[in-house]
Amino acid sequence: MENEKIYCGKVNETLLEKEITINGWVRKIRKLGSLIFMEVYDLTGFVQVVVEQNNQYFATLSNLPKESVVEVKGVLKIRKSINANEKTGKFEIILSSCKIYSKSELPPFLIQNDTDGLEDLRLKYRFLDLRRPIMQQNLINRSKIINLFRAFLIAHDFIEIETPYLSKPTPEGARDYLVPTRSKKFFALPQSPQIYKQLLMIAGMNKYFQLARCFRDEDLRADRQPEFTQLDIETSFLSESEIQTMVEKMFAYIFNKFFNINLATPFIKMDYQVAIENYGSDKPDVRFDNKIVNVTQYFQNSNFKIFQKTCEQNNRISAIFIKESVSKNNIKNLEKIATDNKAKGLAYLTIENYQAKDGSIINVMEKEIINKICSDFDYQNGTLFFVADKKEISLQAMGAIRKEFLSFSTSIKLNQKFAFLWIVNWPLFEYSEEENRYVSAHHPFTMPSIKSINDFDTNPKEALAQAYDLVLNGYEIGGGSIRIYDADLQNRMFKFLGLSNEEIDKKFGFFINAFKYGVPPHGGIAFGLERVLMIMLNTNNIRDVIAFPKNSKGIDLLFNAPSSTSDDALEELGIKMVD
Repeated sequence: MENEKIYCGKVNETLLEKEITINGWVRKIRKLGSLIFMEVYDLTGFVQVVVEQNNQYFATLSNLPKESVVEVKGVLKIRKSINANEKTGKFEIILSSCKIYSKSELPPFLIQNDTDGLEDLRLKYRFLDLRRPIMQQNLINRSKIINLFRAFLIAHDFIEIETPYLSKPTPEGARDYLVPTRSKKFFALPQSPQIYKQLLMIAGMNKYFQLARCFRDEDLRADRQPEFTQLDIETSFLSESEIQTMVEKMFAYIFNKFFNINLATPFIKMDYQVAIENYGSDKPDVRFDNKIVNVTQYFQNSNFKIFQKTCEQNNRISAIFIKESVSKNNIKNLEKIATDNKAKGLAYLTIENYQAKDGSIINVMEKEIINKICSDFDYQNGTLFFVADKKEISLQAMGAIRKEFLSFSTSIKLNQKFAFLWIVNWPLFEYSEEENRYVSAHHPFTMPSIKSINDFDTNPKEALAQAYDLVLNGYEIGGGSIRIYDADLQNRMFKFLGLSNEEIDKKFGFFINAFKYGVPPHGGIAFGLERVLMIMLNTNNIRDVIAFPKNSKGIDLLFNAPSSTSDDALEELGIKMVD
């Protein structure tokens, strides 16, 4: 077919010696004597266009700015100098005619994978940042992976149901985004569709899923955004193990279709307490060993007063070993990580042939104690770190230090690319020092474990939940639980959490009312989709897999939002701004 319109990355041998038309942006222009070499690209790739000096467009294209949008017509030929590294690197178009749709100004950063633009600048010009091939590929792969999730769930009889954005505040652990109305009352944007999906189970929908938008006003970090997409799943009449098996099959399907790899199932299950004791985290990265060990007992009679006092106060001395000599700069960074995690400090020793040779406590620590630790745990050559503090602080700090090892270690070799892990037997509650009371570890609709169901409100410290988190490569990617389906039990839970009858009625009256009309046993799980994509697509920033994200301060730099509004609009809503 003559004058066939072709995407740049789709040119091939079947089109040789034919006149074709391409549309796209100008990536490069090079003038070499009597020839102009112009690379035109679109979402699919690029192709080289050759403009000869006798062509009527030669002078115009000589000064055409990069990133201008053009339509090019010409005959497809084989290049004299083939670029074997590019899929279209063997072809070129000999220009016959050209249409310039729009000319571009000089972009504020290089539009290529290895760009010189800092993140905030790229977010301000996100439409340019998204022209970079790596960013375009991320969005293409996002679409593919989302549709694989959808295909699996629909094939397994799940029903996709949308739930409202305008709702009531829900107790999900973060601040709500409130939406004012002219009625002088407020909606809240959902932190998750938790209550809606439970109501759908009461409605008899049996298997529900949704790609739900969720909104949480909380402190941000590299794997967190104020608005995000949640793959939300709820089922009736399935047990905890049946839900987990279904999830394992889903991820096995996704990874097989996308990566052509076969995940080992069932996934490993680890008790919450085991994870905390060995890894200092409820989301451990089990692709490497380097476990935390409790060495408190070794220092019961030590002359080192800090460690001895830790023993006397029934606190904990945790240790972790890495099989390499850690540089001073990295040690300084690890010390900051320890104090950022509330530890009083971080001690270390350099170990050679099972003996202490150097380190921050080399002159105050009995060498026979260290030699004994090294012998017992087979610490031959490397660096040994200690944190002496309250048990929770000691483990938390060590967990953060262990995770940081991956940023600089040359000795740690990952045992697999993708390590899935179920964390089970969660505490039902956690104690809030700020509120001086117990709060839900997950949410107040979580079913207590069978052992805890009779005394969870009288023995909250020991109460366990029928809850489960899925961890991938040290990130929590999903969390779920079996839900309470008995009205009396749900009221007991609310009252233990400090809600009065009036507060229960005001906040959850509609929900408790639904319990009067037949509630099936049900449970589910929700996944932070962008976090899953971040890991699958091998980036360390969640913003790389979102088309238009907020920056690290929660600001949309492209739209300059959030922004102020007019006094008239505020007056209509009955709102007065206070400095």
